[in-house]
Amino acid sequence: MSRSSRALAPLALATAAVTYALVVLGSTVRVTESGMGCPGWPLCYGQLGPIDRFHAILEQSHRYLVVVLTLLVLATAVAAWRQRRAVRVPALAAVGIIVVQIVLGAVTVITHNAPYTVALHLMTALLLLGTVVVTAVAACTPARAAPPGRRRVGPLAWWTVAATYVLLLSGSLVVDGGASYACPSWPVCGFGGQPWQLVLIQYVHRTLVLVAGTLMVLLVMRAARRWHGTGRGTRVIADLVAVGLLAQIAAGGLVATLGAPPALQDLHLALAAGLWVGVVTLLAVGWQRAAAVPGTAPGGGRAELAVGGAPGITA
Repeated sequence: MSRSSRALAPLALATAAVTYALVVLGSTVRVTESGMGCPGWPLCYGQLGPIDRFHAILEQSHRYLVVVLTLLVLATAVAAWRQRRAVRVPALAAVGIIVVQIVLGAVTVITHNAPYTVALHLMTALLLLGTVVVTAVAACTPARAAPPGRRRVGPLAWWTVAATYVLLLSGSLVVDGGASYACPSWPVCGFGGQPWQLVLIQYVHRTLVLVAGTLMVLLVMRAARRWHGTGRGTRVIADLVAVGLLAQIAAGGLVATLGAPPALQDLHLALAAGLWVGVVTLLAVGWQRAAAVPGTAPGGGRAELAVGGAPGITA
């Protein structure tokens, strides 16, 4: 193996981990209303070093982590340059996305956290997180050719990813739109004195939780049932998505009933980002492995290897 090949997997994994940390730190900046802790860009009050104010330190730490992530994304792209297409394409796409993300970060500061720039900033951050996760899965998972005429991944997986993405954006709208305190009960709430627009935002978000959660459950069940021939790690990922979904729903209920304390809001957003990572990982593993010509399942059974599509091919 070349030096770049040996370096690719750990680089891709480190990039995914730092991207997740950046998304979580970004949610902390939002929840604590530290977005304007540094009113200038790229320096904070004209300084590179630490600032002795909480909001400034939080915002500046976020910017420093962006620098670290940018270097990791570039290093991963260089290591993936001569690798197979499944690794090279998402690694190079991440370079373009992080450039857009940096520009949006600057625009967000310049426009004093205008709602549309905050939304675009989050949308791009989630796309970046999904892209680097796909790169990491492709770098760590052996690719297998799909049988002729067969889809690698079926509609259920794609719909689940799309619904999860929209769900996370709606959660951001709840926070940034001031609707976190609009529904002090769970799972339903009345209009009791709160502006109807804020209550509507909450109801839209909770409806999306139901839709996306149902799709996740179906995807996890299908993956657990049909991926037993692709390795134990796939079942572990499916189980983690199921556990993450339960934890996320519980955290959402606590945020509503306890008056949306910042620490719980931050946990809720961190769990949401983790759930996004899990769903994208399932999709990426399905693309890499689940469409392969199936083998014999443990115990001599016949393995069906498909995810989110029509019944799997049997062997």
